[in-house]
Amino acid sequence: MVPEADRVGVTRRPVLVGKKNLAVAIAVLVLLLLIVFVIAATASSRSAGLYPVHVNGKVGYIDKSGKMEIQPQFDQAGQFEDGYAPVQMGRSWGYIDTHGKLAITPQFDMADPFSDGLAMVGLGPRIGYIDKSGKYMINPQFEGAGGFGDGLAPVMQNGRWGFIDKNGKIAINPQFEEAGNFSDGLALVRMAGKFGYIDKSGKFVINPQFVSAGEFNDGRAAVRVSDKSGYIDKSGKLVINLQFDNAGDFSDGLAMVAVGKKFGYIDKDGKFVINPQFDDAGSFTAGLAPVWVGDREGYINKDGKYIWNPTT
Repeated sequence: MVPEADRVGVTRRPVLVGKKNLAVAIAVLVLLLLIVFVIAATASSRSAGLYPVHVNGKVGYIDKSGKMEIQPQFDQAGQFEDGYAPVQMGRSWGYIDTHGKLAITPQFDMADPFSDGLAMVGLGPRIGYIDKSGKYMINPQFEGAGGFGDGLAPVMQNGRWGFIDKNGKIAINPQFEEAGNFSDGLALVRMAGKFGYIDKSGKFVINPQFVSAGEFNDGRAAVRVSDKSGYIDKSGKLVINLQFDNAGDFSDGLAMVAVGKKFGYIDKDGKFVINPQFDDAGSFTAGLAPVWVGDREGYINKDGKYIWNPTT
């Protein structure tokens, strides 16, 4: 039994918060929320302005001016999202923060960037999802999977693709031959060898009819009919004619397209903003895009000027 003198007394008098104390409490709460917001916004802004580059067999990160912010030290690395980027060290993947410090110890066989607060990781033959502490929120159990978008992620079970919610529960039953991430409220799926688009209820909004297709962004999606690619809107109407030999998703208001064997960039009207001149190209992110000349990778801005000159 605890001696009377050692007990912790609990007052039964109600706690009364006066107007002055209430104002102080509210001010402190607002300040704390502001600090959290600023920290999150700073991390997000910084992560949006870091880009992976290969130097002498290792990967580091540059900023939008081309200055090396995180020294080349990783065997492979991915894009920053939500303040973290997947990196490979030896055979294992983990995550770093925007200062290049390990935030999640390398332990996975594969890892994707975070999306909607979760990241897809693989351990052995199965795929699951972790949060930013590295804790499994959805245990490895899927044969294939994609990133979360609009609260859902594509997963494969028993050879068929469906969608789960962020609790790991099946939201759209596995029934498709292939499935992409939800974006702009629609997801790309394949049925009977053709691609179309479904909404979050699993209902077809644009019937399967394309040889290949991409994700919706900025109200546009790349589609391929026969041997040429163009772009449709969310009603399925062709808004940029089938004229390209290759086409990528819109990002930052521009899309990568190929004419012949050269890549350039168009705007939402289908007009070339950067003429085809590269041997390969990637999507714009926060104002920069990776491009290749031969096997040399560089980064350009939206004016088509090099921020990071092509390097092997």
